[in-house]
Amino acid sequence: MPAYHSSPMDPDTKLIGNMALLPIRSQFKGPAPRETKDTDIVDEAIYYLKSNVFFKNYEIKNEADRTLIYTTLYLSECLKKLQKCNSKSQGEKEMYTLGVTNFLTPGEPGIPLNTIYAQPASIQEDEVMRTCLQQLRQEPGLRRCENVFAPQDDKPSKWPTCFVRRQFMNKSLSGPGQ
Repeated sequence: MPAYHSSPMDPDTKLIGNMALLPIRSQFKGPAPRETKDTDIVDEAIYYLKSNVFFKNYEIKNEADRTLIYTTLYLSECLKKLQKCNSKSQGEKEMYTLGVTNFLTPGEPGIPLNTIYAQPASIQEDEVMRTCLQQLRQEPGLRRCENVFAPQDDKPSKWPTCFVRRQFMNKSLSGPGQ
């Protein structure tokens, strides 16, 4: 059974390195265009997370898949943090902190799957990639809090957090032991 891929992207989609700069329904500022449809790349990553974490290999069909890979790996990091939180408000604080802390961008040494990402061509492109990834990190964290915490008891639900031990493509954005 093949892994799930991102929906086809428009031919006029801007590329940063070899990642697609896809529209996002976001309340955070960033270079990604605003999405007007019901679903965006963050919704796709959340929806496909449970099935894609079982795949050790992933065939990249377009640049949007690279964005989906990064978002899926980041969502796995979010679940690791949210599993340890006691309430939704604590989870939202953890997600904000995780989203804005210093992180590696694709192309820099130390990031997993560096072979599939191209390094940005210029300093300006690197800065755009960094702000785009920061926006792409903040929005999934906020949406994941909505899915993980049950409104009745304000505790993390076991169903989203049961996928914490699984790693998509046997990779993680955090270092070993974190």
